[in-house]
Amino acid sequence: MILLGENRYGKSRVRVMKVERDGPRHTVHEWNVEVWLKGDFGSCFEDGDNSRILPTDTMKNTVYYLARGSKAANAEGFATELVTYLLDNNSQVEEAGASIVATPWSHIKAGGETHGTAFIQDGAGIATATVTYPRGGTVSVASGFRNLAILKTAKSGFAGYIRDKLTTLRETNDRLLGTLASGEWKYVTNGVDYSAARTKIVDALLNSFALHDSLSVQQTLYAMGRAALEAEPAIAEIKLSMPNKHCNLVDLSPLGVDNPNHIFVPTDEPHGSIEACVRRAG
Repeated sequence: MILLGENRYGKSRVRVMKVERDGPRHTVHEWNVEVWLKGDFGSCFEDGDNSRILPTDTMKNTVYYLARGSKAANAEGFATELVTYLLDNNSQVEEAGASIVATPWSHIKAGGETHGTAFIQDGAGIATATVTYPRGGTVSVASGFRNLAILKTAKSGFAGYIRDKLTTLRETNDRLLGTLASGEWKYVTNGVDYSAARTKIVDALLNSFALHDSLSVQQTLYAMGRAALEAEPAIAEIKLSMPNKHCNLVDLSPLGVDNPNHIFVPTDEPHGSIEACVRRAG
């Protein structure tokens, strides 16, 4: 017997640029939205019966419609509005979900002051939010970031590892540690000030990265995860991915000069891949 397994459908890459025109100082939200629905859609997949299907084009229009009237201050708030609307207005749906990638924009400083209507894209990573809402259940919110480029030029080493006949890597107590980090954390409750929580969590991650005496990327990742949990009691766990973006020391001896850790070649292929989840006990 052949059966239909778990399935869902939705709309991806729905791009929204929203401008809040609050007097002379505007606010910009740029969101890349993915929305999906889960339910008993077997008749559509198996028989071509579309009577239980909300068109994905309608889902796209729903994003724009809700964005027009939304008072959400962040991606988490808008995603919550979106999944709630879809679940409340579609009795055939068992779960609605939305994932948003937010491009951050900051006000430009011009003429010695912050300009109210001119912006620059913020380089501190890309914010993410994922919200799911099962019928009869509660809203689940997770926040995160992608492509956070961080680098430290001191307090980093790597030694004491397994060595075999294929090992060529040299031990060091003084290396560059760079990564393009991604992270996601889950909240234990709803109604959190998600923007304030994000600021506290990212600040804790960066503070730990800068101050930690790193014996490995793994050790630093764990220290950063602990710092985030200690800084924000509203989160239950945090998952971090920290691919090791290598900076290889250049041998300048053939050129007749020394190189006391000054000149490196940055490379990201191939790179180490380090991931872990740090969570509260119990």
